[in-house]
Amino acid sequence: MPYPLIATAAFGLEAVVVRELKALGYQPQVTRPGRIEFAGDALAVARANLWLRSADRVLLQLARFPAVDFDTLFETTRNLPWEEWVTANAAIPVRGRSRKSQLSSVPACQRTVKKAIVERLGEKGRLGEKGDRTLLPERPHPTLPVGARCFAPKSPAPPFAPLPETGPPVPVEVALLNDEATLSIDTSGAGLHRRGYRKLAGPAQIRETLAAALVQLSFWKAGRPLIDPFCGSGTIVIEAALLGRNLAPSRNRSFAAEHWPPLDAAIWKQAREEASDLAGPPLAPRLLGTDADRKVLSLARYHAEQAGVAADVHFQQQPFDQLTSTRQYGSLVTNPPYGIRLGEETELEDLYRSMPGILRRLKTWSHFILTAKPDLEARFGQRADRRRKLFNGQIECTYFQFHGPRPGDYVNTKPAFGGLRDESERQFEEFTNRLRRRTRHLRRWPTRRGITCFRLYNRDVPDVPLVVDRYEDALHLAEYERPHARTVAEHADWLDRLVRIAGEVLEVDSKNIFLKRRQRQRGTTQYQRLADRGAVRVVQEGGLKFQVNLSDYLDTGLFLDHRITRQLVRAAAPGTNFLNLFGYTGAFTVYAAAGGAARTTTVDLSAGYLDWARENLRLNGFETGNAHRICRQDVWTFMKNLPGPTRFDLVVVDPPTFANSKRLEQDWDVQRDHARLLRQVLAHTSPGGILFFSTNSRRFKLDETALATATVREISRQTIPEDFRNQRPHRCWRIVNGT
Repeated sequence: MPYPLIATAAFGLEAVVVRELKALGYQPQVTRPGRIEFAGDALAVARANLWLRSADRVLLQLARFPAVDFDTLFETTRNLPWEEWVTANAAIPVRGRSRKSQLSSVPACQRTVKKAIVERLGEKGRLGEKGDRTLLPERPHPTLPVGARCFAPKSPAPPFAPLPETGPPVPVEVALLNDEATLSIDTSGAGLHRRGYRKLAGPAQIRETLAAALVQLSFWKAGRPLIDPFCGSGTIVIEAALLGRNLAPSRNRSFAAEHWPPLDAAIWKQAREEASDLAGPPLAPRLLGTDADRKVLSLARYHAEQAGVAADVHFQQQPFDQLTSTRQYGSLVTNPPYGIRLGEETELEDLYRSMPGILRRLKTWSHFILTAKPDLEARFGQRADRRRKLFNGQIECTYFQFHGPRPGDYVNTKPAFGGLRDESERQFEEFTNRLRRRTRHLRRWPTRRGITCFRLYNRDVPDVPLVVDRYEDALHLAEYERPHARTVAEHADWLDRLVRIAGEVLEVDSKNIFLKRRQRQRGTTQYQRLADRGAVRVVQEGGLKFQVNLSDYLDTGLFLDHRITRQLVRAAAPGTNFLNLFGYTGAFTVYAAAGGAARTTTVDLSAGYLDWARENLRLNGFETGNAHRICRQDVWTFMKNLPGPTRFDLVVVDPPTFANSKRLEQDWDVQRDHARLLRQVLAHTSPGGILFFSTNSRRFKLDETALATATVREISRQTIPEDFRNQRPHRCWRIVNGT
């Protein structure tokens, strides 16, 4: 007669265990969350324990009955044939759980079951003749009426010696749900996740049973590539290798039921021989696990050796942003860090936002990601094809599935991440045509005008909001924010195509093309470092040399729209005492010095930009010192500390729209603060001295009433170069001091 068996599983994995049991030839049924029932003989017990990859345990059910009081629980338990399963010296650990039942005290249920088993064994002659049968004192149960007892034997029983419990265990489980009790014995002993190969502990390890389920819920099959880019100690990759080679996951461990009388050694030997015969050949290609942590990779390699799959896997130290593969139609299965611990969330925010742009490199792959972050789809900017609620230990997680094209499907070739939309080709064509026309128009500027740095394209096609500037043999592209329907990865592919088009049309090598994203800026964020690639080079303008950084900051260090304004400064500079407020990288100072200024003073709050200004002066043969002074101060402090007699003949004030450095006592706002600053500057400007004031604030209104003693004239049109025509990159005023 077959045994009624139960495979237990973590929430959400029941369907996986059902498939595993069907593959073994059994007919399973999910009777309640986490419990899959099936019937089988003694060999089925051994085979289920050896082969189940995603189940927690295999239980043998002895009874299921209504139990609303302890008397019923005790008597029914005592009437079961425990002597068939329990030897004289066996350990009998009892675990329990109770939900929605009157018998709600799990410890009391455990004591009741244990005492009933002991009495049954004593009655059947499995215990000694001495001792007191009462193992635990009788006591009222808190959920029963006053005076009620946990159990009351109907007839006196002889005294028995206590169980020695020195032999192999027979774990017992009492489970109550809706006042129905199920009594089972645990044939597995230690949980089935304990395969035996993971002998060393690593940080935040995923359970082997969950790892195996993640692989089985993916599209991966033996013969296809698989990558885990956050492999840690290697559990997902190792479980995939065990599955791919058809190796019984628990073939190298023992089970509690191996020592029980009804399940003799021949049964287990037969099951293990079957598992050995079914083992498949080594995998090709090898499965890949990568991680940035070298130490956990040593654990992964050790675990692979213990599991017997070292030749089937490869572990490599590699940060996630370097993920790539030339193989096709693979599966990425991973459990990235969650950032549950305090202080980690900020560190991982950039990681999760970068994922779509990195995963899009694997064009034909499917991606399966387990994470505790329920808003992953919002971070990725696209919905998953499937999602499944799972638990990683006590952490509630979601298994997000992003499906790529299948091998041989020539109709649906859209990648899981990225790809181009139908309207993209039109946008690319319009961008190409506009760029070609502009290139033809400006192609002779370097030879005829000596202008080698200029603007080629500025959002000319509304659907392509890019700015393209040429810096001699390099291109600097900036993308402006604009609403669109593309996902994060699709947008990255779209930008990549635009970059390729720009390089092809303008005949610039891809390594000399630099793309940045220009978002709405506030404060000093426009000057903050974006990268650390160090694409620094020296370019020429107006016969002068300037260092530009095309990679690391939003702006390059040389504002091309002020090319004419700088020439005006050079023309007005001979013999003057020149002041450059908000000096940035000192381009105006270089022009003034080249124009013959007797002295220059450059003021800025950033030490890095002032060093840049020093280098620009040095490139043109001017050393900083008494003649060319560099001053690191905010403009308010500088003006306040100026000696009374100090007078400047030529001044440039080109402030940011906003500034909010910690070194400022008050944030800078150009609309609010310009009049006050200009009055202070004019107070230190020689009679007839010239002040050039410029801003790129589009809503700015100059307060001319505050400058009543000066002659004010807007010269914006005269200062905007031809390559910036039909644009409004800045506004500029020429202010002549009248006092």
